[in-house]
Amino acid sequence: MGQIEWAMWANEQALASGLSEYGGSWAGSGWVGAGVGGRMERLGVQDAAGVLVCLLEYPRSKRQKGSTMERCGQKYLTAVVKLFGPLTRNYYIRAILHAALAVPAGFLLSTILGTVCLGIASGIYLLAAVRGEEWRPIEQKPREPRQMGDTIKQPPSNPPPRPPADARRKPPTEVGG
Repeated sequence: MGQIEWAMWANEQALASGLSEYGGSWAGSGWVGAGVGGRMERLGVQDAAGVLVCLLEYPRSKRQKGSTMERCGQKYLTAVVKLFGPLTRNYYIRAILHAALAVPAGFLLSTILGTVCLGIASGIYLLAAVRGEEWRPIEQKPREPRQMGDTIKQPPSNPPPRPPADARRKPPTEVGG
């Protein structure tokens, strides 16, 4: 069996946690609470943290072996993630970032699921970093234009194989009987 690529597991886990934190903060607010001493400010921070995690984790990394299925619209966010260079490519930094974002989310009951998922993703990213993995963008291969001569095949140069002459003769039919 091949070696497990831990970063792919961490990527899916972190994306789910970002969605959970963003959605959990909305579910926990109850659409009221403007006068609840700082509650809306904490929810705004959790919304921002969920969005940040989702934007960072949406582009998948290229696999070491085999092919990687690119997410819909990933190429636009890949350019943004590539822009920050080693800050987003290094999995040690991602592990620390996710662990730091998980701490404030632990104080709200509505985002506890996202907190647990983010903590797990942080641990998996740390494991991936220890094993030497790093984020690599999925580069699109430029398509070569098809030439007309490539689609038309040459006729065969040898005739098809035929059975021996004895086998080609029809057997005589019996007469009388």
